[in-house]
Amino acid sequence: MGLLTAACAAYASLAAWLWLTLAQGMFWRTDVRLPPRSAPARWPSVAIVVPARDEAGVLPRSLPSLLAQDYPGDAEVILVDDGSTDGTADLARRLAAEQPGLPLTVTSPGDPAPGWTGKLWALRHGMAVARTAPAPEYLLLTDADIAHEPDSLRELVAAATSADLDLVSQMARLRVATPWERLVVPAFVYFFAQLYPFRRINRPGARTAAAAGGCVLLRTGAAVRAGVPDSIRQAVIDDVSLARAVQRSGGRIWLGLAERVDSVRPYPALADLWRMVSRSAYAQLRHRPVLLAGTVAGLVLVYLVPPAALLGGLAAERPAVAWAGGLAWLLMAGTYLPMLRYYRQPALLAPLLPFTALLYLLMTVDSAVQHYRGRGAAWKGRTYARPSDA
Repeated sequence: MGLLTAACAAYASLAAWLWLTLAQGMFWRTDVRLPPRSAPARWPSVAIVVPARDEAGVLPRSLPSLLAQDYPGDAEVILVDDGSTDGTADLARRLAAEQPGLPLTVTSPGDPAPGWTGKLWALRHGMAVARTAPAPEYLLLTDADIAHEPDSLRELVAAATSADLDLVSQMARLRVATPWERLVVPAFVYFFAQLYPFRRINRPGARTAAAAGGCVLLRTGAAVRAGVPDSIRQAVIDDVSLARAVQRSGGRIWLGLAERVDSVRPYPALADLWRMVSRSAYAQLRHRPVLLAGTVAGLVLVYLVPPAALLGGLAAERPAVAWAGGLAWLLMAGTYLPMLRYYRQPALLAPLLPFTALLYLLMTVDSAVQHYRGRGAAWKGRTYARPSDA
């Protein structure tokens, strides 16, 4: 019975990888970049809204890149200091004084109202400040750890106006410097693309919706129609919720990988990466134990069974099991290679994806454990209840 079960698991894993490779929106391809674009006849006005909470460590590398945007139209930067205790607001003003560029407004919304997450409360305040007459035609919502090349805003707006898009989002290239970052970070984006295939999202009339919260260009009119951020005020995974709200209200959305937009936030140790993932993993599963169980089972079948089947099949002299496990592992590593190339990492990391997936499985379980201990969805001193309890 044990050998039969092992064989069934190996064949099921191989079938899953064949389906993922061929039928899951070609999620493994990394050539989804900004769509074809040309300069508009008139450059629309833009307000860049930056929610920031205790970001003094990264602001010197990110805020100057926003102030230095080479944009032909009217643009301004609004930094929303979300209760920082490290001098974020004063640092932002000092950086703006030292570098001529786009005008900067530093403002604070006070503590979040009941039922609001801190980031969305800050975005709400920043968007309200931006909408004072004359209201901007577009909003660039970008995190405080995201650095933009000087032409970033110009290219985003050109893409939105050329393709008549209501939301254009780029997945910023995350920092990959330490051994743990090399092992975990490219896989984070790979798993995200597997859940939300970019090509599927970008099709007209698509049902799948997602965005990358670090860099979102949003048409102001679309935000009003979707009622955001008020309509998603309880969302912990705010970027996906934002994209869904815009799509449901009839807006056209686009998501791809960035070429000149980078996160400067370091995650040097495994503990830093663990907190980054576990703080929202169970929220992604809508705090449902059945979805957690299904996710754990799926991760085991898809990522852990292939190497176990290969090694176990060889040890038990079961060539069919070994072949099934080996082919599944080969497909896994092969689909991971484009992401490693995008992050300029060695191909030797590809066979290690099962180990990385095991780490993500443990992070997800830990996220659920922390939730039931009352410490779930915690970030920078705040812990958020599930939406139904807020």
